[in-house]
Amino acid sequence: MTLGTLVIRNLRRHTFRVALTALGIATVILAFNLIVTTVRAWYAGVEAAVPNRLISRHAASLSIHLPLAYRDRIATLNGVTGVTYANWFGGVYRDAKGFFPQFAVEPASFLDLHAELSITEAERQAFLGDRRGCVIGRRLAALYGWKVGDVIALKGTIYPGDWEFVVRGVYHGADAATDETWMLLRWDYMNERRQQIDPDRAGTVGWYVIRIADPSLAGSVTRSVDAEFANSTAETRTETEQAFQAGFVAMSGAIISALKLLAIVLNGVTLLVLANTLVMAVRERTKELAVLRTLGFRPSHLTALMTGEALLIAGLGSALGIAITIPTTYIFGALVAAKLGNFFQHLTLYTSTLLLSTSVTLCIAVCAAAFPIMTILRDKIAAGLRHTG
Repeated sequence: MTLGTLVIRNLRRHTFRVALTALGIATVILAFNLIVTTVRAWYAGVEAAVPNRLISRHAASLSIHLPLAYRDRIATLNGVTGVTYANWFGGVYRDAKGFFPQFAVEPASFLDLHAELSITEAERQAFLGDRRGCVIGRRLAALYGWKVGDVIALKGTIYPGDWEFVVRGVYHGADAATDETWMLLRWDYMNERRQQIDPDRAGTVGWYVIRIADPSLAGSVTRSVDAEFANSTAETRTETEQAFQAGFVAMSGAIISALKLLAIVLNGVTLLVLANTLVMAVRERTKELAVLRTLGFRPSHLTALMTGEALLIAGLGSALGIAITIPTTYIFGALVAAKLGNFFQHLTLYTSTLLLSTSVTLCIAVCAAAFPIMTILRDKIAAGLRHTG
């Protein structure tokens, strides 16, 4: 009889207890995977940032706009190969749940600088030729069933009133990290209405997107842009696109930290549950283990025996956890989309997440086995043979 056979036979003695332990581990793995998936979705915008793009906004606040005249001055700086601009629009579709990112942009330059937004040439020309036109992402189109030619009615919040836009194109992301929930509308059309309802902000932009020749020039171009408008009535704060996106994530830092702490606590629960099961098994087999030691089983054999049991239980729990995580993630994503709209547009389960949870669980299993192993090695053989529990 091999140690592996002995491990399996020992676990089959209490199949119900082993099954409950494996189910508990599977539940923890499910929760762990959902937490990691949520955190990764939160950071998706940072990961998708393009290294050769900078964002320049008002130094005081993103809510304060910059003059449109800055565009030409930025374009003349060394290292700058392209400039575009955008405004947050902030309309609502149907009700408050109909939230998705809407940007008023200069269409030609914005699409040129955002090559990851892929649309056909015919759709591009249709967008350029229609002041009421808009381009939407593939996921956004699928969510609401929109297609080219449809009219989207939005209720303005920042810019009050009823707005209607005609879908002139549906863009696809160049890779999985590209946000496909944007709606791009034309800045000039928005600015016309703004001249009537908010003339003080007419002719201004929310931020500039700057393309640079090489990512290594980010530091020098950043300083050049901010120096160009230093001591003006609208000073700028320029940073890489990644830093700009990370700033939004940092606003929710407390939530992210809480989720990470919860993931650690869940792994602690796995350790306690598995350790408790193994300690109970050792207590029940105290006399048998003493007999094995008298028959010549070395400490290394007993260590391998308990570690094998721990790894097998953890492996069963991991397999079950992965099996229930895959469908649950899709259900979780649907619920999040229903409650929060497109807040988590990249709520995707990655293979690396499953491998991480499995690896962590197996490492915990090894640690959990240390408790019964120390008990076995500490007990005297004679005391074990007299055990009557």
